[in-house]
Amino acid sequence: MNANMCRILEGVWNYFPDTLDGAGNYQFKNDQICDAYCDGNCDKNCKTDLDKINVACFVLFEIFFKDSDSLMENAKNNINIAGYILTWLSYILSRKTNAGISNLNDFYNIYIKDNDMYTAKINGVTGYASYQNLIDKYKEFMAIDIEYLSKFYASLKSLCGMYNECIISQSDCQNCLEKGKDFAKKYNELNENSDNNKSNSYKNVLYSLSTDYNNLKKYLSEVWHSCHDTSFPDIEGPQGSFQIFEAASSSSSIASKLIPVLLIFVAIPIFLGIAYKYSLFGFDKRAHRQYLREKVKKIKKKMNHYI
Repeated sequence: MNANMCRILEGVWNYFPDTLDGAGNYQFKNDQICDAYCDGNCDKNCKTDLDKINVACFVLFEIFFKDSDSLMENAKNNINIAGYILTWLSYILSRKTNAGISNLNDFYNIYIKDNDMYTAKINGVTGYASYQNLIDKYKEFMAIDIEYLSKFYASLKSLCGMYNECIISQSDCQNCLEKGKDFAKKYNELNENSDNNKSNSYKNVLYSLSTDYNNLKKYLSEVWHSCHDTSFPDIEGPQGSFQIFEAASSSSSIASKLIPVLLIFVAIPIFLGIAYKYSLFGFDKRAHRQYLREKVKKIKKKMNHYI
């Protein structure tokens, strides 16, 4: 994970806010995106809240794990990002009662399992064959009650707040430290929960959060000498043995990706806007996806120029 991950999540939050409106309803602020993934008519083909949430979930997997032309090439070798997407999904589902949904497995069985969107083969990557195959690594994690699981999302948002405060906004050290303290408090609550902190997938999400936090601390100590990593709270990784799904992001990747962050932030609405254009004019799905891939290639080339 790095600043790019947080900026992309922020872009998605603008289209699919994680807060309810005044009437207690979900906010879907861009039906054009929904149209693009619902056969050109969101209201007709994706009528329910869960249908639309599924679109948002799928869009996140498309952005991070599409294929060898993925906007976030490093995501293909970082399965932990899938865990972060699932924490977002759990939080969204916890905002209001959804009939038949008490945990992520319920949502998985209805919308993800054997769904053509999630079972389509991913080309040019190794380690998993499809989005469903990737998500299946988190089966134990998805069995946890949604209300509790949404606490992971609070930790993720807190960590992103730290990235934004310390790197993007380049705020003063004290503000950065406050963000670090907030994250540590939320993380420790999850890590100290003996009832849930047993499964391999639970520990993997904790491992990802702790590794990304510690990498950020190390990076800040190297580039921001007045804000030493010893100033930030220490946190411990998950206890006991567990199998790590994939190696977490290295601290060096943070520095190497800082310059293209704004390019990626701009690229997300471009990517989603292209999807809308093709749904609006009723283009063939295969041609639509091929065109998106070509556009993504061009965006990626521009990004690589700055890396």
